[in-house]
Amino acid sequence: MKPDPMRPAGFTLPELLVVLAVVGVLLAAGVPGLRGYTRNQQLANAANAFLGALNLARSEAIRRGSRVDLAPRDGSRWENGWVVFANKPGDANLQFDAGDELIYSHDSLPAGLSMATTLSDKSAPYIAYNGNGRTRNNISDRAPQWGSWQFSLDGRTRLVRLGILGRARICNPADDRSCRFTSDPAPATNRNIAPL
Repeated sequence: MKPDPMRPAGFTLPELLVVLAVVGVLLAAGVPGLRGYTRNQQLANAANAFLGALNLARSEAIRRGSRVDLAPRDGSRWENGWVVFANKPGDANLQFDAGDELIYSHDSLPAGLSMATTLSDKSAPYIAYNGNGRTRNNISDRAPQWGSWQFSLDGRTRLVRLGILGRARICNPADDRSCRFTSDPAPATNRNIAPL
């Protein structure tokens, strides 16, 4: 059958307006949920990236059989990013500097996402692993270090907890009653850090 050349092809204006109205209603209903989902993913991605950096530092320390550190990129604020590096022998500086070997670097966190930290060694913001994969402080490779990092965004939080043996985990305070952030960390034991 041949199309009728006198009949116009396409949609009428009322049909187009109805379709646009339906699309507008669907977008209005979906965009707020999408924003919340996006913000929740930013929070989860930041916590997962930090957990990955802790695990990388630990595995590199084991692989090398020597100390590997994780510290803020700027030396003070974790929100501005972090670096995993092999501190040069005899270097008392707990931050990445000339002569240290850079293993990994993470950029700043998205705007609005904040971090709070509590570590057992309050001398500087850093985590160090010895060649056995256990945390250590700057004074001794046998003295453990532990702590927590709280990631917060729009009232949501995720917590990365590091135990005295060097194992880390992520928990959500909204789902886990044992997942609490305190300004004075109690030593995390295998019992309260074990589920990975």
